[in-house]
Amino acid sequence: MEDGELERLMADLEADRAERKESFAGDAPATTREAVCAFANDLPDHNKPGVVFVGARDDGTPSGLPITDELLRRLSDMRSDGNILPFPTLTVEKRSLGGCDVAVVIVQPSYDPPIRYKGRVWIRVGPRRAVATAEEERRLTEKRRSGDLPWDLRPIRPSTIDDLDMVLFERVYLPAAVAPDVLAANDRPLEQQLAAARFVTPDGVTPTALGILVVGRDPLYYIPGSYVQFVRFGGPEMTDPILDQRVVGGPVPDMMRGVDEIIRANIRVPIEVGVAPVELRYPEYPDVAICELVRNAVMHRAYEDIHSPSRLYWFPDRVEVISAGGPYGAITPSNFGQPGLTSYRNQHLAEAMKSLGLVQRFGMVLLMARQAMDRNGNPPLEFNVSEQLVIARARRAERRPAACGSGSRLGA
Repeated sequence: MEDGELERLMADLEADRAERKESFAGDAPATTREAVCAFANDLPDHNKPGVVFVGARDDGTPSGLPITDELLRRLSDMRSDGNILPFPTLTVEKRSLGGCDVAVVIVQPSYDPPIRYKGRVWIRVGPRRAVATAEEERRLTEKRRSGDLPWDLRPIRPSTIDDLDMVLFERVYLPAAVAPDVLAANDRPLEQQLAAARFVTPDGVTPTALGILVVGRDPLYYIPGSYVQFVRFGGPEMTDPILDQRVVGGPVPDMMRGVDEIIRANIRVPIEVGVAPVELRYPEYPDVAICELVRNAVMHRAYEDIHSPSRLYWFPDRVEVISAGGPYGAITPSNFGQPGLTSYRNQHLAEAMKSLGLVQRFGMVLLMARQAMDRNGNPPLEFNVSEQLVIARARRAERRPAACGSGSRLGA
């Protein structure tokens, strides 16, 4: 946007495409996110960006706020900190307007409304923000464009609403994804609630890939490969005897719970007694690290036209988590795993997993797994990345045996 257009917007006190913040302190971070959410929803259908001016008073004059790199970073973090979902499209710039520096947050209308901030749908009503009513949220759902949909929002035919588990949707997903007071006041038909969650198409008829994966009765029937294959080998090679194998399927919440149980059951925890006032427990792997790696594989893998599952292979000396499809978007084999780099093949599946508490922070899964491995004394994680596969390899922690005569013993 040109400086002249920005100056006009900043000075127009009645404009519904502009919001002003004198500083970014107090409640400003929250209300700025509400404004970003409202501009992304674009209920008036301007099809033009909305702008948040940080460093401008309510009367449209600059406040003289210092525009530092730290401020610009904090504003940029609004895009992907997991509070506004799906991710808004925005840019953050330092601009000189009216002879003073101002931080300008330019928010593009979303192709995929409704956008939520902490479970609430915010819209613009003239020059102010408001929480959308059920009817306004329905309009946003209908406004969603059906052109170039990402894979996880495409309809899965010939599935019907009967293929979705309504109990799972109402008792597990909705309370996790929608603010309690909004949920309590919700009197919309079930089809509209499913459409707002993007689990069915806007007409409320056909489940999307997202709906089948998250609350489907039998995801594998419609999406081959939507399961985790667990195999425990008796030796270091895949040709060695198989000690245990399982197929873990079902909707994502059930599948992840089943995988977590398998991981915790297979981690051996040697115990040393007599070398300290309390017994010392040394797990071979931190369970949180292996769980995070599997969830990352399920979230980022390619599902379309790839029928191989996500795989969890357990060897005596290592654990391997294999994700089909290779890296995506800005992530390449050469920059994979670098801090701050994120691209989401299945953005809406990532949103659903975040809402369900299966992902704590976007873009931090590998860092958290690495930190857990380091704290537990394991060697660093290893990654083999190609255009077709991502293999994460966790090696077992090696503990020195207790001194002879210490009274130690090892148990599992």
